[in-house]
Amino acid sequence: MTPPEAIPRGLWLRKHAAIFRASLAERMTYRGDFLLGTILRFLPMLTTILLWRAVYEGSGQSQLSNFRYNEMIAYLLLVNISRMFSSMPGLAGGVAREVREGTIKRFLIQPMDLIGYLFLYRVAHKITYIITSFIPYALLFGVCAGYFDQMPGLGTFAAYLLSLVIAFLVGFFFEASVGMVGFWFLEVTSLLYIVMTLNFFVSGHLMPLDLLPEPWASLLRLLPFQYMAYFPAVVFLGKVTGLELLKGLLVGAGWAAAFIAISRLLYSRGVRRYSAFGG
Repeated sequence: MTPPEAIPRGLWLRKHAAIFRASLAERMTYRGDFLLGTILRFLPMLTTILLWRAVYEGSGQSQLSNFRYNEMIAYLLLVNISRMFSSMPGLAGGVAREVREGTIKRFLIQPMDLIGYLFLYRVAHKITYIITSFIPYALLFGVCAGYFDQMPGLGTFAAYLLSLVIAFLVGFFFEASVGMVGFWFLEVTSLLYIVMTLNFFVSGHLMPLDLLPEPWASLLRLLPFQYMAYFPAVVFLGKVTGLELLKGLLVGAGWAAAFIAISRLLYSRGVRRYSAFGG
């Protein structure tokens, strides 16, 4: 395997630029599928709105854990944006499959880094998805504009965009780290299912973490998973401000850096023990 430091910097940049362009062209081929999938994903929102209306009416309260009805619906809409950035369908399973089937050999005998390649591939995937789903999302948020009492200021919106970048980094490198388990276990399907199911809940996708009883709400806010769904949404809604917002962004960036290091460490250790035979 050619070490990265042995590759001239200019060649390294051209190589990764070519990988990104090829990945983007491949993803754009499926733009129609992205568009249809986005539209179908909106259908459950009607059920969600009716469900939470029934919850609030049944409780007889105007707000639950500092979330009014309008804010709850706005939160659930914003979570879809968060997960657009942090969700990495098939990433962990794909890494494990590369190891199990031996196709990972191409990354070991060519001057191409597995994690770097997958990262660029996912960036291209997200860009394509955002472009193709922009109009459906714009229509959805236009129809549901009444649930947003006010739009965030410029500073808050900048922090929100930064939180989405953190969501992408945490989501990607977390799933890449989980996929590296394939170096040690032959079959990881059940493990991946459990991890991803728990992640869906503890990230705040299903509902705001504030609705959970203590100490669970505080505990889950200490974990990195909130940055995949919950944190960007509450930033947009202005529920995290000032020093608390700055601290949240720094901690999120720290978690992203930690998962980068973990994925690199697991990949390096996994390659050392990896064996493949035949063609």
